[in-house]
This record gives sequence, C-alpha cells and structure tokens, in this order.
Amino acid sequence: MKSSKKSPSSLLGLTFDGNRLEGVLVRRKNGSVVAQKSFVATLALDPLTNDAELVGREIRNHLEAAGIRERRVAVNVPLNWVHTISTKLPALPEADVQSFLQIEAERSFPYGPEALLISSSRYRTPNGQQFATQAAISKDHILRLERALNAARLKPLTFSVGIAALQNSTASLDGLLVLEVGEKGVGLEVLCGGGIAALRLLEETIETEAGQRVLYSDVIARESRITLGQLPAEVRDSVRVVRIFGNPKLAQQFADDAQSRIEGMGLRLEVVKNYSTADLDIQIAPETMVSSALSLAARQLTGRNSGFEFLPPKVNHWQQFTARYSSKKLLWAGMSAAVLAVLIGSLFSYQQLQLSGLNSRWASLKPKVMELDDLQQQVRKFRPWFDDSLPSLNILRRLTEAFPADGSVSAKSLEIHEGSAITCAGVARDNPAWLKTFDQLRKIPEIRDVQVDQLRGNKPLQFTFSFHWGEAQR
Repeated sequence: MKSSKKSPSSLLGLTFDGNRLEGVLVRRKNGSVVAQKSFVATLALDPLTNDAELVGREIRNHLEAAGIRERRVAVNVPLNWVHTISTKLPALPEADVQSFLQIEAERSFPYGPEALLISSSRYRTPNGQQFATQAAISKDHILRLERALNAARLKPLTFSVGIAALQNSTASLDGLLVLEVGEKGVGLEVLCGGGIAALRLLEETIETEAGQRVLYSDVIARESRITLGQLPAEVRDSVRVVRIFGNPKLAQQFADDAQSRIEGMGLRLEVVKNYSTADLDIQIAPETMVSSALSLAARQLTGRNSGFEFLPPKVNHWQQFTARYSSKKLLWAGMSAAVLAVLIGSLFSYQQLQLSGLNSRWASLKPKVMELDDLQQQVRKFRPWFDDSLPSLNILRRLTEAFPADGSVSAKSLEIHEGSAITCAGVARDNPAWLKTFDQLRKIPEIRDVQVDQLRGNKPLQFTFSFHWGEAQR
C-alpha cells in the first residue's frame, strides 16, 4: 500500500511470536533492500498483560544491545491474534462491496466491529468467481502493543501478519500453500488468484522436549489437507506447490517427514531458505536468510502491499470533535450548556441565601447554647458527689446479711468495680458453712451471676467469688 508521504530510507522489522522478539534493520540501497542488523531476544514481559512502560523499556534495552537506533518499525503481530472469515462476493457494484463485507463481518466475527480492526484480501478463482478473506484483530491488542512500542520510542508504520509478506500474492493466479514454522506453531496461508484464500495458525504442532523443539509433521500435513478441503474446489485444485519457511532445521525436518504425504496430495514441497526476486517482487541479496520481519519491512519500505493492514487510524482531536458534532448538534450542545450553567448558578445563589439565614439564626442562639453547655459540664463534674443512693453501703449491707452471725464464714477483702462488678475473698470454717453462705448469696435479688473463682483448703477453707450487682427484678 503506497503512501502519500515520502518513503523512509530505512526501517526496522519486528516480529512478536509468543515471548520471542525478532528484529531486522533494512535499508534501501541502489534499488534493492539490504538487511544491515538483526537480533533475536526473549521477552520476559507480555505486551498484553504487563505495563506498557515496562514492556517498552525491555524492548528498548534489546534494541540498544543490538546497536539499533531506528525509530520507524513494521510490526509482525502474532498469528494467533487473527480471526478470519471467507466470503463469496455476489455480483455487486464496486461501490457496494465494502458495505457487503461490513455486514458479513458483523454477522460472522465474535466481536462487534467497534472492538476490531478489520482488513480484507480479495481473490479470484480460475473460473472467475470472486471471494474475499477478511482478517480481524482485537483493537485493544493492537493499541496495547502500540503503547508499548511508543514507550520504547518507536513509531509503528504498519501492523500486519508476516506470513502474508513472504510471497507476492498478486504475482500469479496459480494457487500456493505457504507454511511458516514459528515459535508456538506453524502458520498456514493459501494464495490464489491475486489474494489470500486462507490464513490460520496450526497450534500444538511444535513442542519442547528435553530442551529440543519437536515438530509434528503428520499433524501439519493433516491440518493442511483439512484446510484445503474447506476451500472452494476451484481454489483447492489450483494449489500445486507447498512452500515452507522459518527455522531451517525444522523446515527441513518437515520436508523429510512429510514429503511422501504431500506428494500423495498431488503437491510439490519446497523448503525456502533464501529470497527469490520473482517470488517477492523485491530486490534482495540472494544469500539473505528469509524471515517474516525482513519481508514485512522490505514491503513497507518499497511501498508494496503486505496483505493485511491493522494500523489504527490516526485522528487528531479537532477531527474527533467535528466528527462527533455537526453544526446543529453543536448548537444544541451550546444551548444545553448555557441552560445548565444558569441552573447551577441559581442553585448556588439559593444555597447562599439559605446559609446566610441560618448563620443569622445561629448568631442569636449562640450565647444561650454556650451557657447551656457550661451548665452541662458543671453537672457532669459534680454529679458523683450528689448520689444519695449510697450503692457501696447497700452492697456491704446485703453481703453482711448473707454471712452467718457466728463468724463461721468471714470476708477478708471486697472490691467494687464500676459500681456493679464485685469480687469478694474470705475464709470459711469448713465446706458446709461455705455452701450455706453461698446459697444465701444466691437468694439475694440484687445479686446476679454469682461465680466461684477459687476454693482452697478444707478446714479452714479459703474462697473467692464474684457477682454483679443490680436492681431487683420485679
């Protein structure tokens, strides 16, 4: 996709694949594209779940370690972020095709169009039928990744899927099956009639065993056959070649393991290790190792279509404002704001009048209130001195009545806490004398919750008990 702005002379291609970050710095030189620097790093932080500033700082650290200062980037997003649908296009005027695709997207994708960034690729079958493959990514995913890149002082020029940039989809009407070995799975793409007919990620096809990555070639071959079987017969019959990209060792392993199965499907298998100008339509040194990051950056650098575009539209604040409010809406908004301002001003004026009246009344009542407060303080201060109920003496009197007159049970100490909690300690001649006294205590109406705290000895017997004093229940 060509831009009206002047194309940059250099660009950084970045691939996010699981926790693997791959970067390639490319530059235009004498009509061709040259890869200058590259690096591969492992990200400790996930751009979708961790703080954007921290993720950006980690990315910046990897770039500085690789000696890369380029700010403009072409971003290859993970293929497992992408949802795709394929739609047959009816005979419609070109002006109505986009509206038709929007309706299909609203009907088929799991989220509403406001939550997605949607791009499409149209292709034609050998018999002339037209189809469109629509790819969608969560807008939140792209915005989170964009914030992390901005925190790393990078400026994204494109967000796309790198597998779509590995081959020139418009070069031929012949069908082509592309496989790319990634970090967590194998990307699959079917090209036909100048566009992308299928795009998916074959998950659970790569696992790590004893520190070594293992490729399940039979699963890849089976899923490839299933994907082709789901396409229109004209597209399926046009596919004659399978090209596999990515990790050279694993790609060759797949070629060795699955060649007989692929050839049994009537297809020819090719392992692509270096660039071909005819396939990519870009001048790149033949000995350059193929990578989706490099391919995406090279296409962006030379103004060529990368298949799908998920760059969020840039709208300035004034455009957002004018888009939200037409002249009529703006008039109504202004009138509503004016009415609201008058209403708020009236409410504040009324509140001030009420406060002024209340302050006047308080000024007249304040001396009497202060006088009453002073009297209350005096009452609270001297009330204990004027209690004529003599509670302590009443408690002593009732205890004395419960103890026997012959002195067989006597009290040694009495503690009164807060006027109602009483603890008494004493000595009894023997246990029967103590039990008789205890029964007498429990019969006194004002004594409640009698508890024996301690009994020691036999003759004499030392005791401690406690109870609560309260008015007799009537």
